[in-house]
Amino acid sequence: MSKNILKAECRLAGNRALIAKSDSGHWTLMDVPESVGGDEGAMHPFEHLFAALAGCTASDLLYVMQKKRIRVDDLRIEIEAQRAETHPKVAEKIHLHYIVVGPDISEDAVAKAIDLSQDKYCSVSAMLKAAAEITHSFEVLTPDEAYEKLN
Repeated sequence: MSKNILKAECRLAGNRALIAKSDSGHWTLMDVPESVGGDEGAMHPFEHLFAALAGCTASDLLYVMQKKRIRVDDLRIEIEAQRAETHPKVAEKIHLHYIVVGPDISEDAVAKAIDLSQDKYCSVSAMLKAAAEITHSFEVLTPDEAYEKLN
């Protein structure tokens, strides 16, 4: 089988809860809001999409920083999406805010790593860009600044 073919399966796990498994063999749980019959027992499928975006771009950023031998002590990505008012309530605008923590990290290095992720490496971002406007911002904090701001 081609390495470019990915497979996944999704199964009913009770009421409206679902479990899904990918080629990697890992499972994830999903549920839907109570307003549509769910139990709110897990992230909604649409929320998984944004978690995937955050995970994809975070992995890229960390890889680029590691290659440049830049120490990253913590990384947080906050995502805010504006959805359409009517069905199929797609995301029309997505904003990612990166918070990168470490000693001696230059803003230029972070900006370049984010650009590489968003423009070259992150397949989730590339897919979402076809449907939504994606913007980003970032801040670089020292460990002391992060302790004060994030705790």
